[in-house]
Amino acid sequence: MIIGLGSDLCNIERIGNSLARFGERFENRVFTDIEIAKARRRPFTIAGTYAKRFAAKEAFSKAVGTGFKRGVFMKDIGVVNAPSGAPTLALTGGAALRLEEMIPAGHEARIHLTLTDDHPW
Repeated sequence: MIIGLGSDLCNIERIGNSLARFGERFENRVFTDIEIAKARRRPFTIAGTYAKRFAAKEAFSKAVGTGFKRGVFMKDIGVVNAPSGAPTLALTGGAALRLEEMIPAGHEARIHLTLTDDHPW
């Protein structure tokens, strides 16, 4: 049973501009420590790494029907990798609570996530 489906695309240049303008303030407001560490290991594609994660957060907020309100914050949604390398989400706070509210009794949530980016990466 599909409970929610979200999709989003984020322009890499837009994220690059936010990084240039706001730096760590932007990073710390939007991304988890794990996401920041991963992005900083990729200095030549840092904006692309963040853009994909930003889009995943937006897509999740659409899938659960809240956007970033009703207690769901960007930092509550973290993109992580399963042992296989596949991307998935680690949810905390309001994001985890909202998903839990949506799942019928006796069922378990499974999040399927795909990431992509645009030129020039």
